[in-house]
Amino acid sequence: MKSVELFAGAGGLAMGVTLAGFESLAVVEWDKWACDTIRENQKRAFPLVRDWPIWEGDVRAFDWSSIPQDIDLLAGGPPCQPFSMGGKHKAYGDKRDMFPATVEVVRSLKPKSFIIENVKGLTRSSFANYYQYILLQLEFPEVTRQHDECWSHHLKRLQSEKTSGALHGSGLTYNVVPTLVNAADHGVPQKRERVFIVGFRSDLGVEWSFPSASHSLDALLHTQWGSGEYWERHEIPKKNRPKITAALEAKVRKLGYLMSPPKEKPWRTVRDALAEVSDPRHSDGNFMNHAFQNGARSYPGHTGSPLDLPAKTLKAGDHGVPGGENMMVMDSGQVRYFSVRESARLQTFPDGYVLHGSWTEAMRQLGNAVPVALGRRVAASVAECLIAASTRQITQLRRWHVA
Repeated sequence: MKSVELFAGAGGLAMGVTLAGFESLAVVEWDKWACDTIRENQKRAFPLVRDWPIWEGDVRAFDWSSIPQDIDLLAGGPPCQPFSMGGKHKAYGDKRDMFPATVEVVRSLKPKSFIIENVKGLTRSSFANYYQYILLQLEFPEVTRQHDECWSHHLKRLQSEKTSGALHGSGLTYNVVPTLVNAADHGVPQKRERVFIVGFRSDLGVEWSFPSASHSLDALLHTQWGSGEYWERHEIPKKNRPKITAALEAKVRKLGYLMSPPKEKPWRTVRDALAEVSDPRHSDGNFMNHAFQNGARSYPGHTGSPLDLPAKTLKAGDHGVPGGENMMVMDSGQVRYFSVRESARLQTFPDGYVLHGSWTEAMRQLGNAVPVALGRRVAASVAECLIAASTRQITQLRRWHVA
């Protein structure tokens, strides 16, 4: 199966796509530091990225005629800053809004499927109309914006086309499924909420839904306060375990965690993710990108990630890591910054994958990335549907041939 990756960044989603069995025909990214990260790992012959055809530049300047139409998957995360809770919230008025460029690539390549990821802020009420506009453009990419037509008028025309039903079954259309996802529910040791917009070309007849959650908070609470297995696994004696609050104890008893565990696996915590990683202040040199970064301090509302829950969302920031972010709260109650390697683990990047640049630059790349494990899970579910659709088409052709 063939794929193209847009806005690849440091390669999180693209690595997930590769792990799901896709072969990249183009990996496009404009940021020099992120491209240097990928190229450095290619020089190191890191297997997941070794054969990627990396192209440094604007997706709008890429020669898309060099890529065959009907590829299996187009994947990417357009820059999130126009919609981020911490950004300037300009959306369509922000020059970094790359959704129009993404729709143009869909229109040009006519991929069988696409995976598009962005921040939760895209779904907030102030962006409601523009979010609908994005979804409708992806559903009907051939209904193009006319010369001098504003986006709101284009939206009305798309809405009219959708309600009329005239375009379904003719031309290039997609069945589009948007889903708000918490990465922690899928085995990532980080509470990271993101929007995934997945589409399948309508002629394939695919019925798809986002993979069910494999991990849960309830299951974690059971291992901590029901069975106690969590603390035993980490060899934490009872005297050193945090005290359970009255409210949490009431919830534990009400939901019966003392009796039987939930069906999902436990959420993965910071302690789980960093179990074998030494403190960067006393590093033994066994891990790359694991230098200590000084200067961490808490601010109101920014107090770091507790060890025994998934980490708070890693932040990128336009001008470096925002104050009070990307920190862990140690057993002593003090805070320190996550090292680059620790942050990479929280984003489920492989330990052998090197991040290029300073701590600030590497953290920006990681903060903008899709967790590799989550990218793989979504891409694998898409691959499964594509294979099933191909099998159906082959079976139908054989029946017609026999008839």
